[in-house]
Amino acid sequence: MNQLANCPQCNQLFLKTTIQTVCNKCFEEEERSFDLVYKFLRKQSNRQSTIAEIVDATEVDEELILKFIRLKRLQISQFPNINYPCERCGQPIRKNKLCSQCEQDINAQISQMNQEEERKREIESRKKDTYYAINPKND
Repeated sequence: MNQLANCPQCNQLFLKTTIQTVCNKCFEEEERSFDLVYKFLRKQSNRQSTIAEIVDATEVDEELILKFIRLKRLQISQFPNINYPCERCGQPIRKNKLCSQCEQDINAQISQMNQEEERKREIESRKKDTYYAINPKND
């Protein structure tokens, strides 16, 4: 669904889509940058480059290169020395959005929350099954 938004780079109004997150002018600039990076990486000798080396050679901003990786425009499986930061802790990773340690930590937290919810449900069900006798008053 299209949405009117300000370009995060130049602040110009544009119609934001799921594919295009910047205005047309900035989008064209990103495309030129992508072409520079892609041409650099197509050379066999440059396929072992790190992101820092790509930035130095092409003068394309690191965040833009990371955006190309996140959008899967650059397939890092073909480039063994390229990695990107974990979205939680910043550790370098090559697949998914989280490193294995953050993934394990989040899974442990989810498991703990599920156990607490189960315990609360069990306590509530016990309360429903308990009957209390009311003693008549002795006069």
